[in-house]
Amino acid sequence: MSRTTPPVPTTTHTHVPTTARTTAHTTPPHTGHPAGTATAPSGGPVPPPWEELVTSALLGTDRRPPGDASGSGPDGAAAALLDAAALHTVRRRAGLLPAPAAPRPGLAPADPRPALPDAARSRLAQLLADRAAPSGSGGRRGTAPDLTELIPQWLATANLHGYRAPDAALPPLLDAARARTDLRPQALVFAGPRGLWLAGLNPDWKFALRGASGSALLPEVTDPQAVRRLWEEGLFAERVALLSAVRTHDANAALALLATTWSTERAEDRLMFIDSLRTGLSGADEEFLEQALADRSRNVRATAAELLSALPGSALAHRMAARALSCVSPGLTGTGPSVAVEAPHECDAAMQRDGVVALPPSGRGERSWWLGQLVESSPLSVWTTRFGGRGAREIVGLPVADGWGEELHAAWCRAAVRQRDPAWARALLGAPSTPPSNGPGTASLAERSKLLAVLPAAERADWVAGFIAAHGLSEAFQLLGVCPTPWAEPLGRSVVDALDIARDAGSYPWSFSGVMGLAERCLNPAEADRLEVLTTTPDEPADASPGANGYWSEAFRRLVSTLRLRAAMDSELIPDH
Repeated sequence: MSRTTPPVPTTTHTHVPTTARTTAHTTPPHTGHPAGTATAPSGGPVPPPWEELVTSALLGTDRRPPGDASGSGPDGAAAALLDAAALHTVRRRAGLLPAPAAPRPGLAPADPRPALPDAARSRLAQLLADRAAPSGSGGRRGTAPDLTELIPQWLATANLHGYRAPDAALPPLLDAARARTDLRPQALVFAGPRGLWLAGLNPDWKFALRGASGSALLPEVTDPQAVRRLWEEGLFAERVALLSAVRTHDANAALALLATTWSTERAEDRLMFIDSLRTGLSGADEEFLEQALADRSRNVRATAAELLSALPGSALAHRMAARALSCVSPGLTGTGPSVAVEAPHECDAAMQRDGVVALPPSGRGERSWWLGQLVESSPLSVWTTRFGGRGAREIVGLPVADGWGEELHAAWCRAAVRQRDPAWARALLGAPSTPPSNGPGTASLAERSKLLAVLPAAERADWVAGFIAAHGLSEAFQLLGVCPTPWAEPLGRSVVDALDIARDAGSYPWSFSGVMGLAERCLNPAEADRLEVLTTTPDEPADASPGANGYWSEAFRRLVSTLRLRAAMDSELIPDH
């Protein structure tokens, strides 16, 4: 039997499936052959170049028909355009070569830490699932706890007990840390080496590798050759993370590493690198920082000056003190001692080299601007000698002549924060019962919260409790944020009492939602039973906001249920529970 060759179709229009036509719009052509020189396998005409097809699609086939597609009407030209694009796509796909397979990742490292108790593992899954759930509209209502806000506390407690994260929880845990930077430190500790291994396989979790010594990006800081190689060859983000890791491990080694390439770094990179010296700052950094005062970048010079002024024994601190002492001196007001101020009349080149910014912000006078910078950069110890052996409280209590008191006290506040001086912080805070507007230091609650952070934790909580007892909660939100958690007594009791007083007074309830949210996270869970009485709904006063007591009752029920949930979470994390 003879073999015959099947006839070749003579039709010039080939039907292309819809999927191929759709893909043709977004897929560039195969570029293996120059346009117009390739020959179709059937010997037919080659479709127009891809660029011509794109032009026809943009202008419209009625204005620019593709190739020889004319006389067929608009529909015929449009079909020809899609046919040609589909043909280009098929040619491109047929010409693709299979890519080599990627190497298989190595085995995940072992994590010798103990596993979570069963109840705690279930709780973690519940917390992470609630985070991923779509949020409802409107403000917070109802009595159910906000589980998302409890994740930080849960992680801190789990890390305190030294547990390892369940393997199945690593992806949602890394997703949560990616979305919330405040979770990252605790989440990465909990994720451990297996979490870092997994993060190296997903670009979305690359953040986890940036500050982890021994991760895919950072070598062990105890390996000097690997550290030097990455420092000289790594990307900027890797080098910043590396310098921070080395600085935490060995401050002097980090300084020596930075010095090797300092002169060749870009200005913006030098700024990030020098800022890392805040960790472990000591007198050993003075020589390097003193040289940075002559840097080409103004921001680098300013940061170097700020760091030097935080070292009371540095040469810069003594130069600034000499300038400040020439401006601030003992005086007399009537028959009593006072503080006399003569602000500088110019900002010379030497002052600018030491970090004094010559141009003040809008609305500030030049002389007061310069004075503040001199005082905040001077060691606080010089004022005791200047004012005849008086302590910080006595000096701050002296009247300041000619209306310079606010500027001088604000500069002393910044100096106390920068130098971490608790004696001056106490003096500038004054008694918590004193109204902020009449306080010895500053009326700014933001500045007061910075001063509070200098004090020991217990003293901080006692001061804020006294402030709330005297002035209520309306101005205490920022101050509560710097108090250690869970709130120790009498702080927790003062917050609850103030909320109860606000409810009884018929106060607008939503203005206290921020403090109520803080109380849910920060109150001692043991307070839940004592708060049960506040969950009832009493009769509303005649002048109360409509529905206020119902809101207060709901908020207190949510507070109680959250505290009880926190207590249950803590108990679930106790080993062998």
